[in-house]
Amino acid sequence: MRLDHCCLNVRNLDDAIDFYQQHFGMKIISRKKIPENNAEIAFVGYESDDMKLELTHWGDWDEDDYEAGNNFDHIAITCQDVKHLFNQLTTAGVEPAMEPFELSTGSHIAFVKDIDGNWVELIERDE
Repeated sequence: MRLDHCCLNVRNLDDAIDFYQQHFGMKIISRKKIPENNAEIAFVGYESDDMKLELTHWGDWDEDDYEAGNNFDHIAITCQDVKHLFNQLTTAGVEPAMEPFELSTGSHIAFVKDIDGNWVELIERDE
């Protein structure tokens, strides 16, 4: 397993991408719509680093849903088998947040909560 990315919710995806490119020299890695969640996401980061920053714009959020300084969404950890790890964690008492499912992109993901209620995404990737 390894840390894959952290996610921030953003009001305007283009402005957020520009901010991280202009001020921190990050490059856009990918950008796509996630119809299952009514969201559009972009991954930005550095070529020399596997860790990424996911910027998420939720299509059904209003301006009031964004709170300055409080838009952390989740961290993501890669694993080889999402269902197995999810079951192992929940059997051990970790609180589930979202059962394992497949995105239209073919990625298999699930979410659990840490001891403070923060969401941790489990994402299936070849290690």
